[in-house]
Amino acid sequence: MKNDFLETKRRVLVFPAGTEIALEILESLKCIRNMEVFGAGEDSPNPGKFAFSNYFTVSNVARETWLIELNEICRTQKIDYIFPAHDDVIVALAERSGEVGASVISSPPETCRITRSKSTTYNHLRDFIAVPAMFRDESEVHSFPVLVKPDKGQGSVDITVVENHKELKSAIANVKDPIICEYLPGEEFTVDCFTSRKSGLLFAAARERRRVRNGISVNSITVPLSEAREIAESINAHMALCGAWFFQIKRAENGTLKLLEVAPRIAGTMALHRALGVNFALLSIFEHEGLTLQIIQNNVELEIDRALQNRFRHNMVYDHVYIDYDDTVVLNGKVNIKAIGFLYHAFNVGKRLILISKHQGNLESSLKNYRLDTLFDEVIHVPQEHQKSDYIRSDRAIFIDDSFSERLKVANKHNIPTFDLSMIEMLFD
Repeated sequence: MKNDFLETKRRVLVFPAGTEIALEILESLKCIRNMEVFGAGEDSPNPGKFAFSNYFTVSNVARETWLIELNEICRTQKIDYIFPAHDDVIVALAERSGEVGASVISSPPETCRITRSKSTTYNHLRDFIAVPAMFRDESEVHSFPVLVKPDKGQGSVDITVVENHKELKSAIANVKDPIICEYLPGEEFTVDCFTSRKSGLLFAAARERRRVRNGISVNSITVPLSEAREIAESINAHMALCGAWFFQIKRAENGTLKLLEVAPRIAGTMALHRALGVNFALLSIFEHEGLTLQIIQNNVELEIDRALQNRFRHNMVYDHVYIDYDDTVVLNGKVNIKAIGFLYHAFNVGKRLILISKHQGNLESSLKNYRLDTLFDEVIHVPQEHQKSDYIRSDRAIFIDDSFSERLKVANKHNIPTFDLSMIEMLFD
């Protein structure tokens, strides 16, 4: 790919924006030149409202009005592309792509329909790759454990390992549209893939799902799985796939790798391979545009661990940031990356940055030593016998200092918000 392609402005809508899939698409595209990313989803508390600076309300695809609402956003915001970020939405957008007011980044509708059903996927591929044994009803089950799961579920919702006929009856009764499958006890892998209509399967690499929460792999590591490419080639040969997709496999008791699912979309933990150089979302847009693609991957063993990320929204109004130097901007003899990150965030949105310090020594020399001498709009070197609170000149300000006593004096005198280092993550609004 040439950089010339990035000179074209592209406006991308992610729908629904509150899923882990959506957040990975956002992380993939938000720092790409001339790429503006929008989010859309229901009017309910969800991460998308915090993560996307441009978030619009659209009804669930189960409601009749969803397409009208979506198209209005496409019209008013001049959206070029829509990324589906939920399995039901993949099918809804693929089936009605001709009515959608932007290009849908997706595999063909028939592929989306097949992969939405696990039983249909297994039946479609069973002659070409190993799939779990399926039982038509409980009378066919003669040994345990077996697995009961929704045919059209996502994540690990309503998936149950059952150990006897009583548990099996209960699971079938409590799962919508259940299927009964062979239980696979071994390691589980996801194989992230990318297919070009021009060049075929360009990428297929495995990652082991070492810790899973709610069906999402929250700890994963790249692994050299020799069978992964062969299985990917077989799936790719018997399904019309394009752009990013993935499949999950798990070892049976005899060591055979058997298919769990195929999904024609971005996966949240594709971040692992993105970090190695494979930006699936960006490549999918370029694939849609018919560009000739090439992938470069860094040959590094990599592990990812995902945990909750805090996002905040506040009603503070301030123009000035007063921040301490010792144990705040510089901590334990090193530049504090968290503090510097916030200062540049504040700079980007037009705040005035003021260093206020009782540093014992040559403050100007210390700033130069850490290459911080041009960061601040003003540097106030407060004598030891004075109070920092006496040097704050604005009431539209915030104050950041590791010292509780300094924060207390500033809060009492100026009635402005004060922060220590553990609190400043809320300032990245």
